[in-house]
Amino acid sequence: MNLKDNKYNRFSLCREMLETPEVVAKFNEEPISDFAKALSREKNIFLTGEGSSRILPAKRAIYNLLKQGTDLAVSTDGGTQALEYNLKDSIVFGASNSGKTKELIRLFTTLENQGNNNLFGITANKNTPLEDLSAKTHVLTCGKENAVAATKSVVEQSLFYDVLFTGYAGESMGNLSEAGNAIKTALEINIDSKIIEKIVNAGTIYFSGRNDGVAEELTLKTNEITHKKSDFLEGTYGVHGIEEVMNKDDVVIIINPFEDEEEKFKECLIDGVGLNIIAISTRKTIFSTIKIPNVDYFQNYVELAAGWNILVETGISLGIDLDKAERARKVGNEFLG
Repeated sequence: MNLKDNKYNRFSLCREMLETPEVVAKFNEEPISDFAKALSREKNIFLTGEGSSRILPAKRAIYNLLKQGTDLAVSTDGGTQALEYNLKDSIVFGASNSGKTKELIRLFTTLENQGNNNLFGITANKNTPLEDLSAKTHVLTCGKENAVAATKSVVEQSLFYDVLFTGYAGESMGNLSEAGNAIKTALEINIDSKIIEKIVNAGTIYFSGRNDGVAEELTLKTNEITHKKSDFLEGTYGVHGIEEVMNKDDVVIIINPFEDEEEKFKECLIDGVGLNIIAISTRKTIFSTIKIPNVDYFQNYVELAAGWNILVETGISLGIDLDKAERARKVGNEFLG
C-alpha cells in the first residue's frame, strides 16, 4: 500500500489505515491515568461494545491480562447479551465510535437505572448519549473515519485498554514510536501477486489464530472490504471438523501460527482439502508466509496491519470501492431516542 500511487490514495480507507502508525506513535497515555484509578480487584470489570469496537480492543486486553497474570476479573460480550448478566456492581467500559450505538446505550441506561455509577465510555465524538450515561468518557484523537470499515479508531480504542491495564499494574507498554514504525512497515509490505490471486479466487476466506481479536477482526474487515465470505477459526478449530465442508478453492490465513500445529494444519487442510494456507508471522513457516517485524507487546497491531494490507490488495484486484459497502453501515445499529 503506497499513498504515492493513485490506486491507493483515492480511497479514504487506505489513507486512514496509513494514519494508524502516527496514531500509535503519538498516542497520549496521560488522559487515561484517571480511568486506571477506578479499577478495583474487588469488582468484576466488563468490556463491551459492538463489532470492531469490541472484537480487537476487548479480546486483546483479556488475552494480555491472562498471558501476564492478573488479579482482575475481566470479561466481555456484546451489549444485548450483557442485559442478561448481573452487572449492577461491575465496572463497565463501553466503546462506540459514534457514541450512540443502540445496544450499548440500552445497556448503560439499564445499568444506570440499577444504580451502577461505574460506567465509562470510549468514543470518537463529544456530546453523545454515551457520554451522558458515563461517569467519565474518553474521546479518541485519531480523527474522523470516512470509510465504512473502521481501522485507525479500532487501534486507538485498543491502546486505551493497553494503558488502562498496564497503568493499573504499574507496568510500561514499550516504545510507541517503534510500534508505529513496525505497523507502517506491515502496511507497506509488497505482497506477492500470486498470494493475492489465490485470495481473490477464494470461495471463502478463513482466518485462524488466537482468540486475541486479530483474526476475528480481520474476518469482519474481509466482509466489509472485499465483500467476500469469511469465517474465524479460533485456535486449532481449523483442524477439528470444519475441514469437512471446506473446498480446495478456499483460503486459510493464519495469524502467528502455533509452531507445533503447523504440520497438522498442512495435513488436514493442504493435503486433505487441497486449499491454500497463508501465514502472517515474524518467522518463516511451512506455509506461504508474509513476514512482519516483531515488536513484542504491540505485535497484534502489526499483524492487523499486515491483514489490512492483504485485504486492500484483494479489494482493489476485485474492483471494489473500498470506502463503501452495499449493505453495511458506518453505525450498525444507531440509537435514535
